[in-house]
Amino acid sequence: MHNHAIRFTNLFSFLSYVIMRMSINTDAIWLCSYPGNFTANSTFGRNRDLILSTLASQVSVNGGFYNATVGQDPDKVFALALCRGDSSSEGCASCVNSLVQEVTTNCPNKKEAVSWGSLGACLVRYANRSIFGQLYPDDLEDMTYIGCNVKTITSNLTQFHQTWEYLMGHLVKIASMGSSRLKYATGEANLTFYKIYALMQCTPDISQSDCDFCLHRNVAYYESQCNQQRGGAVHSSNCLFRWEFYLFYKAIAPPPPLPLSNATITKDKGGTPPGTVVDVVVSTIVFNIALVAFIYVLLRRRNRRQETGNGHEIDMAESLQFDFSTIRIATNDFSIDNKLGQGGFGAVYKGRLLDGQDIAVKRLNRNSTQGETQFKNEVFLMARLQHRNLVRLLGFCFERNERLLIYEFVSNSSLDNFIFDPINRSLMDWEMCYKIIVGIARGILYLHEDSRVRIVHRDLKASNILLDRDMNPKIADFGTARLFEMDQTQGDTSKIVGTFGYMAPEYVKQGHFSVKSDVFSFGVLILEIISGQKQSCFHFGEEGDNLLSYAWKSWREGTALNLIDPILRNGSSSEMMRCIHIGLLCVQENVANRPTMASIGLMLTSCSTTLSVPTKPGFFMHTISELDNSELTGSDQSNSRSVKYSVNEASITDQEPR
Repeated sequence: MHNHAIRFTNLFSFLSYVIMRMSINTDAIWLCSYPGNFTANSTFGRNRDLILSTLASQVSVNGGFYNATVGQDPDKVFALALCRGDSSSEGCASCVNSLVQEVTTNCPNKKEAVSWGSLGACLVRYANRSIFGQLYPDDLEDMTYIGCNVKTITSNLTQFHQTWEYLMGHLVKIASMGSSRLKYATGEANLTFYKIYALMQCTPDISQSDCDFCLHRNVAYYESQCNQQRGGAVHSSNCLFRWEFYLFYKAIAPPPPLPLSNATITKDKGGTPPGTVVDVVVSTIVFNIALVAFIYVLLRRRNRRQETGNGHEIDMAESLQFDFSTIRIATNDFSIDNKLGQGGFGAVYKGRLLDGQDIAVKRLNRNSTQGETQFKNEVFLMARLQHRNLVRLLGFCFERNERLLIYEFVSNSSLDNFIFDPINRSLMDWEMCYKIIVGIARGILYLHEDSRVRIVHRDLKASNILLDRDMNPKIADFGTARLFEMDQTQGDTSKIVGTFGYMAPEYVKQGHFSVKSDVFSFGVLILEIISGQKQSCFHFGEEGDNLLSYAWKSWREGTALNLIDPILRNGSSSEMMRCIHIGLLCVQENVANRPTMASIGLMLTSCSTTLSVPTKPGFFMHTISELDNSELTGSDQSNSRSVKYSVNEASITDQEPR
């Protein structure tokens, strides 16, 4: 193939295609948007460099695809990386790392750019607008590269076109039907003297219909510009298409059968050649048998998952699994100097991988059967969750009787180390506290309504809210979380787990939990952040009011400002009073009166939203010894059962950097 370097700065002044009638490029390709510049050393520039620096390490441990955001509007940066489906983990990271250097060098001050690796081996893309889960906007010209081989096909054109078009259509369908982790397909078809090899791939964040559209569009681009060329490729912002007369990809799994892949399509005096009908019938029968077998296997697999119960099966995906030796080296053999904290089911250690990435490793106790359940639960849930306000699961290790969970390292420890520590508390202002409150709300809303599964956390507390270096909150510790059906409103349990002071009264007394249980915990968090006081340690007055009852009485008497920590008094008093009001709505004793997280999000971000008058909050004592006998047994008169208590004053994942 002939190499050809390319560069466009005024991308949007051109038509959708970027390269036409050119030979396939064997070097990296990069395109910069126009207009849309940023100045050197700007916040946007720093955010861009920061997020691009994480792509290589993250994409290799996330199965070949990774997307993330960093910063706040208007300096927010969206970025993604994709590796070809046949890439190794090492090759994937190396390709992405090379593209990051390429695009930052050649698009030094552009707010949007895309770069493709050699022969489509990987893709790196960033922008100042959301680029996840959607095709390129119709009002902008797509970032697309079209490359054609220099040689042309001169014989058997009818046979070639029929076979080629059938193979392309088949692979588009297979690739677009892929999962949310991989949309990729390869295949081949026979000609009289040659074989056609083809590859299709989409970024897995887009839908099946968008992937189908993207690939069909790429095929159409190729046909309009490279017709009868002996191979070619079309790379766009969301999908990749390439074909050749030689094998250019690595086979990672047998592709679904192609009905006509072994049929040689020729014409003999205008009739059908002997054997063609037989070949077609046999191929069709084979395809149908394979399809039935494939559906049967899928149904069996789904049934097995249902039989094992929601939230209790580990997906042993190689892309998420770490070797024990790798983690042992990263944590210096779990050195005491690297220990971040100790929880009810194990310890948490800081580690550093060979590529320089810092990680947090939760090492569950070997003799803890409850810990094994917690481990399976966290892997099952966290592997499916991606949100900026949730701690990201990077992988796990299940080896040598060791159960390890590997998370992103969050540098600023947990929220309780700021709001309850006199020294760290002095570093906070109201603007920072308000950002933390809103961020926690967004994370909980994602769990309750916006993720692919509905999750009730059940242990939201200050020590389970971690803070990154920009003080963005990230919800952690999903060991006690429960998976809900999307239309399910309540669950019941005979064993209470969590932390007193944050648990809703209906959960403590009767074992009933729902999304409103998390809402109650969020209300406690709001009042703790504003007051700087810990709910489980707060006593006021002769009656020994706890934080919730004191806040409610102060609000009713018009003295709620007394609840605000003096350190925050320079902030917006109206915002603080509104947050106290929202916190009291969240901790109401009656479950039905508590707002949903969607409503809370509107209350926090829109001052025009009218707030209802809160009723009395749920009152319960601070320790088991202060509960009367009826509360200790937790007898539920409606179903005559007892609730067992498991007090969890220590978080499973309390990260406390040294």
